[in-house]
Amino acid sequence: MTDMTIDRDKLRDIYTRTMRVARADEKFRSLLMTGKLAVIYYTVRGQELVSAAAMAALEQDDYLVTTYRGQHDQIAKGVPLNPLFAEIAGKVGGTCRGKGGSMHITHPETGVMVTTGVVGSGLPIANGLALASQNRGDGKVTMVCFGDGATNIGAFHEAMNMAQLWKLPVIFLCQNNRYGEHTAFADHTRVDSIVTRARAYGMEGVKVDGNDAIAMYNTTKAAVDRARAGEGPTLIEAMCYRMMGHFFGSDFSYMPKEHLAEMAAEDPLPRLRQLMLDHQFTEAELDAIVADLDVQMDAAAEFAANSPLPGPEEIRKDVFEEEIAA
Repeated sequence: MTDMTIDRDKLRDIYTRTMRVARADEKFRSLLMTGKLAVIYYTVRGQELVSAAAMAALEQDDYLVTTYRGQHDQIAKGVPLNPLFAEIAGKVGGTCRGKGGSMHITHPETGVMVTTGVVGSGLPIANGLALASQNRGDGKVTMVCFGDGATNIGAFHEAMNMAQLWKLPVIFLCQNNRYGEHTAFADHTRVDSIVTRARAYGMEGVKVDGNDAIAMYNTTKAAVDRARAGEGPTLIEAMCYRMMGHFFGSDFSYMPKEHLAEMAAEDPLPRLRQLMLDHQFTEAELDAIVADLDVQMDAAAEFAANSPLPGPEEIRKDVFEEEIAA
């Protein structure tokens, strides 16, 4: 049974991370709607909390591997907003000097090692990072985030088997939003739950409500502690919702109306705010956190707008090894 207690400071941390994700997502959508930004963008509306609570259980120098729909993971892990906004805008001030865009955010300083553009490809990469940590004995844990659609990729099964065989310090976090792009979970997978697959490899597996801040944090923290203690990997299936289309501008024509109603009823943002109020945080405290974040979003958007596009001199940089003069 999941421990339902949580430290007040940790709850504030989770709320702040969640709202940082939410306000950044809203800012990106505003920039797109007003024509100030013209890029492919994958909105994370509905999955703000699952990522925030998970990342709150990690240390800054722990590793993260995520997917092209992983802006919530990156922001919750702590990637600075200015270079994140600039990278998504394709500007030279970005985390990858504008050459990766939203699908390839990398920021080792906060542990974001890889953002992959190929479904399922992050899992074996995460194993490599975890194996390196195990060999060095540095105590770091690696988390890899992916959706339910990735669990039918061969790399998922290979990575799970290898991680359990070698007891790697890795956490497989499946953010099950019930759709692989436009395909419902039941239409691409016959098992009732992804977490049942953990048993096939003798691995610890936990299914959790990803919109429950306390359950999500404590479940992840337990997995992190196990991994750091050398007890091996965990598969976490966090149930959540994708409350907007697969990419910005796509619709919900493929979803049944009852599912849309279910999503609206389970919106994690008002649910988290009520939890904060139940823990004696005031409306004024919560509003102040959001107001401060909005100032940061405006500054990040301005930084991205003022950052230049990468010039032709960037073509060969970060592609070939450069000699360093002695």
